[in-house]
Amino acid sequence: MEKWRWDRFFDAFPFIWDGLLVTIQYTVLGSLVAYVLGLIFAVIRRLRIPVVDQLLWAFIEFIRSTPLLVQIFFLYWVVRPDLLGGLSIDTQRLVVGVTALGVHYACYTSEVFRAGIDAVPAAQWEAATALNLPRTRTWVDVILPQAVPRVLPALGNYTIAMFKEVPLLSSIVILDMVYQVKTEYAADTGGAGPEAWFAAGLTFLALSYPCSILVRKLERRV
Repeated sequence: MEKWRWDRFFDAFPFIWDGLLVTIQYTVLGSLVAYVLGLIFAVIRRLRIPVVDQLLWAFIEFIRSTPLLVQIFFLYWVVRPDLLGGLSIDTQRLVVGVTALGVHYACYTSEVFRAGIDAVPAAQWEAATALNLPRTRTWVDVILPQAVPRVLPALGNYTIAMFKEVPLLSSIVILDMVYQVKTEYAADTGGAGPEAWFAAGLTFLALSYPCSILVRKLERRV
């Protein structure tokens, strides 16, 4: 068994930092898509439109029941060539990566938003009806301002989870931290040993754990 080498451990960090910005970029963009799309899903399901509600429920259950890695491969190898063929390969990978993360987590955040909407007291709906407010204004001015703050901690937890799943995108050559270790660092040093992977794991821990503490404080405050 090879002896642990601290020089290889420290040599991995420049490569990890090169991929850190990419990891954060995909986390932020994927979270925005997940929040917006999840809220749209929740509102549509709350409206209980015949057929649409059943189809959306089936789609959400399908996405939640299949691995994210399979969804990434499907979008990249099946959907991408037909829909994104005219774009540069880097742009194609960006669209596929953000879409895969955003849609996957939207199916989870939609349930979070639904719980927040259902938690709004029935009297608020009744008051909006009594004031004869249009449906759009009822949602924008009455319901959502009360529902969204209630679910912020849960959304924060999903953002942290997404941050830790961005490495799955390395399978389609997105240059995140894991790709940098297993490819760039490995090519430079003749192989990515346990030291490099330990350094990458510590980087994820150093970033995700403080965020978890902030989310817990937000839960207590909310």
